[in-house]
Amino acid sequence: MDLVLVGLPGSGKSAVGRRIASRHGATFVDLDDQIEHATGRKIPEIFATDGEPFFRHLEREAVVALGPPDTDPALRRVISPGGGAILDPRNRWSLYRGRVPVWLDVRPEVLGQRLRRSPNVRPLVQGGDPVGRIRQLAAARERFYAAAHRVNGVAELSGVIETVDHLVAAGKPTATTLLHVSTKIGEVTLGEGIAVEAVGGILQRLEARRAVLVSEPGAWAAFGEGVAEGLRAAGWQVDTVMLPAGEAAKQLAVVGDAARELARLRVERRDPLIAIGGGALGDPAGFLAATYLRGVPWIQVPTTLVAQVDSAIGGKTGVDLPEGKNLLGAFHQPVAIVLDLAALGPLPERQRRAALGEVVKMAALGDEALFATLETDGDAVARSAASSLESGALAEVVERPAWAKIEVVTADEREHGAAGGRITLNLGHTVAHALEAVDGYATLLHGEAVGYGLRAAVRVGAAVGVTPPDRAARIERLLDAVGLGRSPLPYPTMAVLEATGTDKKHAAGRLRWVLPTADGVVVHDDVPEAVVAAAIDEVVAGRPSAAAGARA
Repeated sequence: MDLVLVGLPGSGKSAVGRRIASRHGATFVDLDDQIEHATGRKIPEIFATDGEPFFRHLEREAVVALGPPDTDPALRRVISPGGGAILDPRNRWSLYRGRVPVWLDVRPEVLGQRLRRSPNVRPLVQGGDPVGRIRQLAAARERFYAAAHRVNGVAELSGVIETVDHLVAAGKPTATTLLHVSTKIGEVTLGEGIAVEAVGGILQRLEARRAVLVSEPGAWAAFGEGVAEGLRAAGWQVDTVMLPAGEAAKQLAVVGDAARELARLRVERRDPLIAIGGGALGDPAGFLAATYLRGVPWIQVPTTLVAQVDSAIGGKTGVDLPEGKNLLGAFHQPVAIVLDLAALGPLPERQRRAALGEVVKMAALGDEALFATLETDGDAVARSAASSLESGALAEVVERPAWAKIEVVTADEREHGAAGGRITLNLGHTVAHALEAVDGYATLLHGEAVGYGLRAAVRVGAAVGVTPPDRAARIERLLDAVGLGRSPLPYPTMAVLEATGTDKKHAAGRLRWVLPTADGVVVHDDVPEAVVAAAIDEVVAGRPSAAAGARA
């Protein structure tokens, strides 16, 4: 097996790693040493000459060169990556999956003292306040380090080695955790095969009496039943409440029936509800949690790609009314969100492809790394190609937009930010919601509607002069590549235009449009109706934009 030691600069990865390797007759692999050997230059020189992005590129190549994890039950390799290697989701996927990851956690003050005495220069902690810089690095990286087994790196070296050795003796884990963090909007865990262990741990921390699972037939058969069996095997009492599939669950009458079932089960305020399903399940399950007994805790275990990257994050819960979607609801943050990539395996291609509408939206908001990943791997993710899982592309496509949304929602939980807050997540959604309303929520999947809505937003932005032609072309090329928003729709332009009038993003009677810029978005409330009508007409008809020449 392989052991991977992660931690901040100066945390002792080399010292601990060499001792452990020597004890087991294993090979010690220092990725920084390998990069220096391959380039013939020291790390500080690479940073100074070529910059951090180039070094991170070399770092990814070094991680790939490790190859697959060693399958021997005995320890064969001890791997010490640089402190920042785990920032890259692909690196973390490769380093943590199938290996034993250990985090040597050391306080910044101790690290500052160690680095002052160290002959090695660490480019990212140079300057007049190394302890302050280390604190910044610790805050930015803790969610990645915390996915590994935490070991107190301040203890005596012999004690640290013994603790790590016990973890090695336990063998490699069957599940892979890639990210773990407590945020203002709840605990978030991302990984593969983690649902049962993660939910069980949360129930223990909440001192819950039992697990009350809320699901729907499709998600239950594909994933929920396995979670229930795992929790029972771990000793938990499990009760279930089943809702209808799809939008049929988002009705007041359905929530009322579910509340009566909770009453029959004598659910109390300390009994968390565990929502297992997609966005159409999470919305009413969260609304149920927000309103039953005036609010009970709940845990989100989203089982669709669109829910993992978008709808399960943010605490918006609700049901539909005949007059519009999600018009009745509440902000009720879950105590935890468990993003298990294993839940995505059974998803039909259409659902996965549609979900990429939300992912493209997050890329268009300014995530250039996500943009590039979608351009190279988006179609493979949609097709559920084996390569997209093995390469870590799927993990990256979930992590980047999910974390970006967490950051936006944390800063603007209830959408009070005027222009730079949560409203930016509405990019593409004004026309998307209008299309869904005209469709009667019957045939279009939400992400498919977002694909059309993004094209409309791009064309509105280009028409009013805020979206540069090259940016508009790149966004539409990406939508072409992932197969979204291309086919004509059978809806009258004026009906769609009229439906935009019910969009919730009105302020002082004016509809606020989120429009792409060269590297992000702006919010406008003065878009002429004729511009909107022309964009909708083009998109609904499946016509290429005026920038089609630039896209060729």
